[in-house]
Amino acid sequence: MTASLTTAQACEQLGVKPATLYAYVSRGLIRSVPGPSGTRQRRYDAGDVQALAGRQVTRRDPQAGVQAAVQGSLDGLRAGGVTPILDSALTRIGDGTLAYRGVDTLSLADTATVEEVAALLWTGDPGTRPALPLRARLNLSRHPRADMPLEALGYALTYAGAHDPDALDTRPESGPRQAARILTLLHATAERHAGLPPAPDLPLHARLARTWGRPDSADLLRRALILLADHELNVSAFTARVTASGGASLAHCTLAALSALQGPRHGLGALHAHDLLRAALSGDPRAALRDATRRAGHAPGFGHALYPHGDPRARALLNALEARFPGHPVTHATHAVIRAHGGDTAEAPNVDLVLASLTLTLGRPAADAVTLFALARAAGWLAHALETRAGGQFIRPRARYVGPA
Repeated sequence: MTASLTTAQACEQLGVKPATLYAYVSRGLIRSVPGPSGTRQRRYDAGDVQALAGRQVTRRDPQAGVQAAVQGSLDGLRAGGVTPILDSALTRIGDGTLAYRGVDTLSLADTATVEEVAALLWTGDPGTRPALPLRARLNLSRHPRADMPLEALGYALTYAGAHDPDALDTRPESGPRQAARILTLLHATAERHAGLPPAPDLPLHARLARTWGRPDSADLLRRALILLADHELNVSAFTARVTASGGASLAHCTLAALSALQGPRHGLGALHAHDLLRAALSGDPRAALRDATRRAGHAPGFGHALYPHGDPRARALLNALEARFPGHPVTHATHAVIRAHGGDTAEAPNVDLVLASLTLTLGRPAADAVTLFALARAAGWLAHALETRAGGQFIRPRARYVGPA
């Protein structure tokens, strides 16, 4: 049993007397275990109590029940945020750490391949290695020619959702195979956009390094793809879940998530951070920070509601970047900006700042920070879609009408 409550605490949450609580236990609605050794007290499962209290609210006031389900709040999130809470076995964020299915993400970044992490997220077993090469079953030449990499990824997913016969297979055992096809499709699309033929026999991180013309940085990109693979129920992952709950194909779930990524409060945050670092490279870091903050309305690349003491992904990736390129002007500028911001606030850098630092160091344009984000997060989007599909969830919140009578 997880967290437990005393009799008084459980009764208070439920608004009942002890006799009624005991009746709930006898009916199997709430689990109980013996209390402290040497006493006759019982303890009651906090999750069971909370779930039963929620059902009681819904019975008394259906609209209030909907509101409680949809607008659950998490301590530390910005005021005014709406935070739906769903059960998931994929990613845990807590105490300044991040783990995929119980495995610390920083250790995975040190030792695992992108394919193994994708398999871990999709199946719970990193040894399944379902990432199969995408051969000629989808004709990439039929996609419209895109000006930007993200646009090309969107075209590929649209085409796959409409024309890939494998996308119509809804058997549970087909899910990891379909997910692997989509992930490799995205990398093949990035290769084609760069004017390169697909290299399906290379590991995914090596394919991206080849696409970017930076084979010397393949391991650095591997770390980034792993550290960014999932991040619990962010905007794009929740979008993938909602889309999957309606029965859409995995390609269309990924397309929906890709669209949700492209907002300044989510995936495009690295663009502002890229501009900040580029200005700091050629000028005063404090002035660059002031100008960037004026444009964005906040210091780009700093602070994270889920990591009040600092984003562990940012620390790990910045350390790896410095180890690969010691003394590089971009990392010097990055630290200068961090020091300048640290003199005014306790906000630590987040992964947006380090993504911007990485792409600048590799000589890549600002948009590639978002491309890297999308290629990495696709593994997580697919995992959320698969988990939703397996659970049979239909995510359909209700609206509380506040318009004219």
